[in-house]
Amino acid sequence: MNLRLSLLEIFLLEVIVWLVIWLLNDYMATLLTFTLGAIVLAVLVIALIAEAIERSKVPRRYFHIMALSILAPLVSAVIYLFIFGGKLGFLES
Repeated sequence: MNLRLSLLEIFLLEVIVWLVIWLLNDYMATLLTFTLGAIVLAVLVIALIAEAIERSKVPRRYFHIMALSILAPLVSAVIYLFIFGGKLGFLES
């Protein structure tokens, strides 16, 4: 069975997972959004630099999925903040 998700499906799945994390614990989600976003961004930048220096056999899909993995937590955070009027629970207490 060859299950290959499209980029849109991958993005929507990531957004759903991130929204669940945001709804369960906004403090943890904030930390994870910043840390994982920064790590994935760093890996993507290094991979793009390495790719620019010498072409590899890494498919373009990898770079697209990495970019979506940076975008998904940010989109989820914006959706969460929009729904709850820009209020984070851990800042309120």
